[in-house]
Amino acid sequence: MLTITIVTIFPEYFTTPLALSIPSKAAAAGSVTYRVVDLRDYTHDRHRTVDDYAYGGGPGMVMRPDPFFEAVDGLGVGAPIVLLSPRGAHLSHDDVVRYAGGSELTLLCGHYKDVDQRVADHLATEERSLGDFVLSGGEAAALAVVDATVRLLPGAMSDAESARTDSFFGRGLSAPSYTRPPDYRGHRVPEVLLSGDHRRIAEWREAEGKRLTVARRSRDR
Repeated sequence: MLTITIVTIFPEYFTTPLALSIPSKAAAAGSVTYRVVDLRDYTHDRHRTVDDYAYGGGPGMVMRPDPFFEAVDGLGVGAPIVLLSPRGAHLSHDDVVRYAGGSELTLLCGHYKDVDQRVADHLATEERSLGDFVLSGGEAAALAVVDATVRLLPGAMSDAESARTDSFFGRGLSAPSYTRPPDYRGHRVPEVLLSGDHRRIAEWREAEGKRLTVARRSRDR
């Protein structure tokens, strides 16, 4: 079983998402358990303060290192300990496969202007980002990591083959999908998909996936 620990100042952010769809199914199957921890429980003042002004000045508040360090110490978690950060390496399919194959995963959610760099340098074992943009906090990124990870666990999806045919699972982008009706407002489904010829369909899907990977990923560079 995989234990996912999420350290956040907004534990309520996760209540509904983790109780729905794939994250809920994975938990019901016994493949994952979630532990959502309020970072403020590891503060020692009456205001439960987790942030302070930045040394050197500048706008915005910086999250203090001590609550994060004390939370990790108190929870007794091990690697991987992931800080969600725009400075992190982009999350990849290989990352979530690695997370899904482990026994524990801890996600540290920042907020405000920044997180004290000592959390990244001396507490987290890795930093991960969803892309070159900034979110208002690490909570949304943490949910994305959870969803991408747990859908690979046994029992999370009713059809495990569906996950294995997704983009990035041993390939680049996957081919486009179509369903009924075969003709909608003059836009037709590719004839090969209606042919019943499984060999031709497989070849078309492989070729389309490669075409899209080259066209769209080269454009993103």
